[in-house]
Amino acid sequence: MDKISLIIPCYNEEQALPFLYKEIVKLAEDMRGQEFEFIFINDGSKDQTLELIKGLRESDDRVHYVSFSRNFGKEAGIYAGLKTATGDYISLIDADLQDPPSLIKEMYESLKTEDYDCVATRRVDRKGEPVVRSFFAKQFYKLINKISDTEVVDGARDFRLMTRQMVDAILEMGEYNRFSKGIFGWVGFKTKWIAFENVERVAGQTKWSFIGLFFYSLEGIIAFSTRPLVIASVFGILFCAVAFVLICVIIFKKLMFGDEVQGYASTMCAIFFIGGIQLFCLGILGQYLSKTYLETKKRPIYVIREKA
Repeated sequence: MDKISLIIPCYNEEQALPFLYKEIVKLAEDMRGQEFEFIFINDGSKDQTLELIKGLRESDDRVHYVSFSRNFGKEAGIYAGLKTATGDYISLIDADLQDPPSLIKEMYESLKTEDYDCVATRRVDRKGEPVVRSFFAKQFYKLINKISDTEVVDGARDFRLMTRQMVDAILEMGEYNRFSKGIFGWVGFKTKWIAFENVERVAGQTKWSFIGLFFYSLEGIIAFSTRPLVIASVFGILFCAVAFVLICVIIFKKLMFGDEVQGYASTMCAIFFIGGIQLFCLGILGQYLSKTYLETKKRPIYVIREKA
């Protein structure tokens, strides 16, 4: 008998948890030949999420939970869940039922009968999402796959079922700045992809704002590519070359035509343009420096307040 661990990161999910629990219990009944554990990660929720989880724990000994001292973010929740899980196969699943639990049975059968280490899911559409967010999400996947050696599949979800061997490899990567979609690809192993149509939340509201997703995408780019640093270097070389040409032009005009008053507008445009490029490059360098700074502090990825 194999043991399957379901990891469910939660942040203010009191409305969705009853629906999720009903579905994962139904899944466990449908897969009676396997043992299950349900690991809820309470990421500093401010509603009744923790109380609901404790209630489930009292009536079902398959339920376990880890509660953080504050909100550390979904990446910390994923890492904590992977460290806590004791199963032979480990699954990540969102609490809002945008990840259909019923797919886990198909994932498990694929891992048992086919030569795969992971079965992951990807959305074939973004139905229900704002058009602007969908557009920028697609552009992000195109960009990161061009500048990074690690493949991140367009529409990939965190929802997946992995072997213990793959999970152990992921846990070896103890970096503070985490981008799980990139980590899943970096560790390698054979992955089978299952495509499904986007499902809207069963209850509650998304915790991801456009700005939050933007900064999360920056985390992914910085964590798995050094190309932005190359871009900054190219800009530096390019403008040094342009500056040299302009100096030669100015010297030539001085020798041939004497002093000449230049236009104020063109001068200011050049100053602002070059200054903007310099600040842009400094910003890139600053992002990498800040991530390095956080890594060297060796702070824990999360702090546990209580667990059961």
